[in-house]
Amino acid sequence: MLESMLNAFRAPDIRRRLLFVAFILIVYRALAHVLIPGINPAELNAKGTDNSFFGLLSLFSGGDVRKMSIVGLGLNPYINATIIMQILQTTIPSLQALSREGEYGRNKITSYSRWLSVPLSALQAYGILAYLQATGGGSSGVSTFTTTFSFEKYESWTQIIALTTGSIVLMWLGELITEKGIGNGISFIIFAGIVSRVPSTVMTFLTSPDWLELIVFGMVGILIIFVIIFVQEGQRRIPIQYANRVRGHRIYQGGSTFLPLRVNMSGVIPIIFAISILLFPLQIATYFQASSVGWVKDISSGIISWLDTRGPLYLSMYFLLTLGFGFFYTFIIFKPDETANNLRKSGGFIPGIRPGQPTEDYLRRVAFRITLAGAAFIALVAVLPMVIAALPMFANLNAVGVGLGGTSVLIVVSVVVETMKQLEAQLMMRSYEGFIR
Repeated sequence: MLESMLNAFRAPDIRRRLLFVAFILIVYRALAHVLIPGINPAELNAKGTDNSFFGLLSLFSGGDVRKMSIVGLGLNPYINATIIMQILQTTIPSLQALSREGEYGRNKITSYSRWLSVPLSALQAYGILAYLQATGGGSSGVSTFTTTFSFEKYESWTQIIALTTGSIVLMWLGELITEKGIGNGISFIIFAGIVSRVPSTVMTFLTSPDWLELIVFGMVGILIIFVIIFVQEGQRRIPIQYANRVRGHRIYQGGSTFLPLRVNMSGVIPIIFAISILLFPLQIATYFQASSVGWVKDISSGIISWLDTRGPLYLSMYFLLTLGFGFFYTFIIFKPDETANNLRKSGGFIPGIRPGQPTEDYLRRVAFRITLAGAAFIALVAVLPMVIAALPMFANLNAVGVGLGGTSVLIVVSVVVETMKQLEAQLMMRSYEGFIR
């Protein structure tokens, strides 16, 4: 890996791309320290440290929502918009037809997702600000805002606009990384947000260290990383045979190759989707937590307590949603009918399987079996570390925030592995360039 990085920096074009990614990430972290107007950071941090709602949002914003920076919403609105658009593609024929128009259709749907993320950002900003205002006052005497939040006040509108604009800017920065850098920009932003919490977590742990627990926890973490890489790189290779073709007076000999089907074709998308879905009822519940109607307030408080990140209901829903989205997203990006049709048109076939419908059925069966293993794996990786961290023997590590989130580990490892793959592919292209000439 180090050799690939050194070789990448020797190549001028790849070096420019890497430096551009680093520059965008620095801009993102700088924006993370710019607070929205009317916030008391000291009281906000004291009140929101152990809040499960903030904890879920922090996965996408690197903890910035606890500070209420202008990028505090992170990429959650854009991810929710992407989920909605992908679900609509399966239900609305016109969107389904648009998604099959190649690059033009994909760009059009991405544009729709961007526009949809604007009202979602504003709605989420209002919900968080209203929740903070409701929980900041009362008998505790905590005043998170310097002024009372209401639509009649200019500062309240400024706070909503600041959070909405910050989320849009973050989405734009992610797309710049995808276009002019290396790797997926959205994943890079989430990756930077997760990694940014490491120094503060280490400093917190060093104030009251328990080295035996840290060693045990570290060994579990290394094992999880090894298994993640092993499964992420696993694939089922389906042999493909091409028949002899006659063009004019020449006969072209048919060759053989394989169709690689990855065990986890969906990557970390199911986990991100599952957390976004779990955030939705929490957002709705926080809107009504300060309601003057007793039963509404009780229901909203119950939802917030039931969906605690350490509770069995949250962990069960997290597992099932991740498993379900694993299948959902896999069969969005891999279409057995289109693959079978393309093989038939190009003269390819799977040995022992007839072209056409039998090939489509075979590919669907294989994809279902390996997706079941891959989706179950990422669901276990997401949930198991949280279950282990909840054990009494790790109470001290949990207290100082050295929790090994399987979601965070999977995202970080996946982003690093995919980035290294792209770097090696770029380097291989440069190596072959002189040979071809």
